[in-house]
Amino acid sequence: MKLAVASGKGGTGKSMVAANLAFTLAWTVPVTLVDCDVEEPNLHLFFPAPATTTDVTVPVPVVDETVCDHCGRCGEFCQFGAITVLCDRALFFPELCHSCGGCTYVCPKGAIHEHPRRIGTIATSLPRSNLKLFTGMLDTGNPHAVPIIRAAKELAAADPIVICDTAPGTSCPVVEALDGCDACILVTESTPFGLHDLRLAVDVAERLGIPAGIVINRSDGKDAQTLDFCAGHDLDVLMTIPFDRDIAAIQGRGDLLCQHRPEWQKAFFALFTRCSALAGVNR
Repeated sequence: MKLAVASGKGGTGKSMVAANLAFTLAWTVPVTLVDCDVEEPNLHLFFPAPATTTDVTVPVPVVDETVCDHCGRCGEFCQFGAITVLCDRALFFPELCHSCGGCTYVCPKGAIHEHPRRIGTIATSLPRSNLKLFTGMLDTGNPHAVPIIRAAKELAAADPIVICDTAPGTSCPVVEALDGCDACILVTESTPFGLHDLRLAVDVAERLGIPAGIVINRSDGKDAQTLDFCAGHDLDVLMTIPFDRDIAAIQGRGDLLCQHRPEWQKAFFALFTRCSALAGVNR
């Protein structure tokens, strides 16, 4: 089963939920955790361990100026402005390139070939028995997060239980992380901003056809608006985590709630059972 943990906004406790769910499940079954928040990954802070790192590359064009006659067809084809052809040379802007390969096909002289360009890395670690962690990390200044997320998910594709911790929001990297998942946990908080962004996240999950359930984090007991929204959209509230000083202190230290408060493991086991039901998986 592939499960995504997402949120409409940052700071809701999405990574905390993903980390504690993986920690709890790993006591009994093999679990793979994929950090798809490649611009600001943080699951490795919950699970420090030695890691092996591999580069993620994408193909980008190289123009052979000894063959190019500067006809401009490659520049006309590129909808992203990655190639600009002047009268005496072709200029390439790698940050704008989406690696579609179209320029190599439209060049009548065969003056363009591709070579790999690194955009980030994936770190693989085994922080505890039954738990594998893939951490995607985008190189500083690179705008293309999606290929790294895709590569990290491919590494975990054959594993039986995969939990993807997405980036916050509803941008392309989040859509890529959600794609192909069997169910989604949307972590929210009962604030005006939390409810506003939850609406956006629910819309994305619905458009992708992924069944979703809600976790309310830092609840002060005044969840009426969030509960009304969930009821109106036929969304189950899978779990509620209270606004608690001790829980906040554990999270503030970067520790795991289920490790320091073992009684919470039962709640996270129940969360997984409910997610399995959402996905139509019998466990």
